[in-house]
Amino acid sequence: MSIQMVLLPVFIQIGLTFALLFAMASMRGQALSSGETKTGDIALRQPNWPVRATQVGNCFANQFELPVLFYVLIALALPLRHADLFIVLMSWVFVVTRFVHAGIFVTSNDVRPRSLAWFAGVLVLLAMWLYFALRILLAI
Repeated sequence: MSIQMVLLPVFIQIGLTFALLFAMASMRGQALSSGETKTGDIALRQPNWPVRATQVGNCFANQFELPVLFYVLIALALPLRHADLFIVLMSWVFVVTRFVHAGIFVTSNDVRPRSLAWFAGVLVLLAMWLYFALRILLAI
């Protein structure tokens, strides 16, 4: 697989993370400029942002949980030349689950479908790690 094919899903996932960062920063900035939130209310990371800003902020923070395992896998698979078609296809599936999860998180925030999207991503990532580990350990 070409480096571009392996890294494109990573770049898309990073794009999602930056989009959520900018949305969160915008919402927090508006809350501060409108006076809805005072700097003293959040200076020590107190959870005093408006609900919508908290919702997007939590979705942004979530991009530093499960996706970290995805980034590590790709960072290992690429130089070890184990980033094959399976890894690339599953990377795309993982990234799609992250977009679905984030879409639910920042809109309806319905916990049941959001949890299902999250768990689908977990299963995809687990399959990727098992596949990668077996290929390394069994020297396939």
